[in-house]
Amino acid sequence: MTGVPASAAGGSGAKPVRGGKLGTAAVNQASLWNIANILTMVRLLLVPGFVLLLFHNGGYDPAWRSFAWAAFAIAMITDLFDGHLARTYNLVTDFGKIADPIADKAIMGAALVSLSVLGDLPWWITGVIIARELGITLMRFWVIRHAVIPASRGGKLKTLAQGTAVGMYVLALTGPLATLRFWMMMVAVVLTVVTGLDYVRQAVVLRRRGLAAERVAAAERAAEATEEALQAAAGTTVGGTMEGTVGAGSTAGAVAGATDVRGGGTDVRGGVTDVRGTAEARDAAEAER
Repeated sequence: MTGVPASAAGGSGAKPVRGGKLGTAAVNQASLWNIANILTMVRLLLVPGFVLLLFHNGGYDPAWRSFAWAAFAIAMITDLFDGHLARTYNLVTDFGKIADPIADKAIMGAALVSLSVLGDLPWWITGVIIARELGITLMRFWVIRHAVIPASRGGKLKTLAQGTAVGMYVLALTGPLATLRFWMMMVAVVLTVVTGLDYVRQAVVLRRRGLAAERVAAAERAAEATEEALQAAAGTTVGGTMEGTVGAGSTAGAVAGATDVRGGGTDVRGGVTDVRGTAEARDAAEAER
């Protein structure tokens, strides 16, 4: 019940790297049937078994309650082992991500409700603990798009205190041990409330940071888009100016060419007139002779 899926694991057959992380390919090859997921499945199966053992023979038989305590203890221990295996071998499956927190809350919730039904545990304690667990789960989904709320040391102490106190209530204790289990449960309730408030604070802070980061990213994207649009507009303007300059130069060249042609025509006509004048002068000279 630490809030972090511990047995979100699967077996890939690859050599594990202690304390490290496998690549995406190794994670994608994770098998459903690995030891961590099997322990999670065992814990889920122990929930109805625990309830049957606890209520057997009216729910007040010390022997059957001892069997129920054994089932509860095994469930809590498997939670520690599957978490250790998942963290050590870095094996992840979607089943583990979903089933592990469900198994954690199912065994604890079943124990609390059963003890309250038997009259051993006040209903307000059951309500506070279950409301906290469900509220934190919803809170994690509320901020999961922005960040993941890590399991704190206080959360781990809370889980240990809850498990110890509930286990003591499952056993048919009397005398000083009965008094001790009451105070142990009070410690568990205090840790439950305090760590719950701390998780709420973390969730609010993480969500605000996430929203602020999204706004900054959106502003950067808008600035980049504006800059690209301005560059595209500037490139279009320069291209149009260059085309106008080239067109004007072509027109001026054409006019100059036409002027040269007209000048050439004038020169030709002048040349023809000169030839005619020379021929007439020669004819006049011959007539005089």
